[in-house]
Amino acid sequence: MRIEVISNVNEARADRITHRTAIVIDVLRATSTIVAALEAGSAGILPVETVLEARTLQRPSDLLAGERFCRKIAGFDLGNSPPDFIPETVKNRRIILTTTNGTRAMQKALRADTVLAGSLTNGSACAKAAIDFRRDIVLICSGSHDEFALEDGLCAGFIIDRLLAFASTNVEIDDFGTAMLGYYRNTAGRITDALLGSTTGRRLVKMGYARDIDHCAKSDCCAVVPKLQGDTLVLG
Repeated sequence: MRIEVISNVNEARADRITHRTAIVIDVLRATSTIVAALEAGSAGILPVETVLEARTLQRPSDLLAGERFCRKIAGFDLGNSPPDFIPETVKNRRIILTTTNGTRAMQKALRADTVLAGSLTNGSACAKAAIDFRRDIVLICSGSHDEFALEDGLCAGFIIDRLLAFASTNVEIDDFGTAMLGYYRNTAGRITDALLGSTTGRRLVKMGYARDIDHCAKSDCCAVVPKLQGDTLVLG
């Protein structure tokens, strides 16, 4: 089994994704939010690229959720803060989600055989699910503003660590993945500090979203594995 890590959404070319299992990562915050929404009982999450597309696709029972540059989109029901996705709000509701980076990465991943959403909160469960598909694995770090985001690399390293623990076959990791595995292993005891010290983390704290970072830093607090079925993320 080969594992490759893509550093940001702009590097996600089709030839690096086709015939593989893709794990899309946007720790702060899209994939953490998707995991939280499904854990809270959402009927599914439809990831779209634009605000206009989200509004066009909305049905009467749907919730609109998303952000642009960390802020909740005007007129939407929810932003992109995982703690806001609770059963009282989202249970049995379809959510149409658009974010600056994460949902773009989901669209880029569509050429993969299977697409999963990975985060620190579901890392081990996501790794186990990915192995079961018996394909090479590509981890797509969504990044921030078309550049690599440290928190996504940290999560990629965490998931690779779990893949190595669960794999029953030989595993080959690309150079960037090996670097991220080393970063995770050196940082495993201070995940929250690492997220707070990242560029995105510092931006979120300044904007009043420190509680989101606390949520997103909770490794393996959830066994939910979002899987793209058609155009919608559902329980895998």
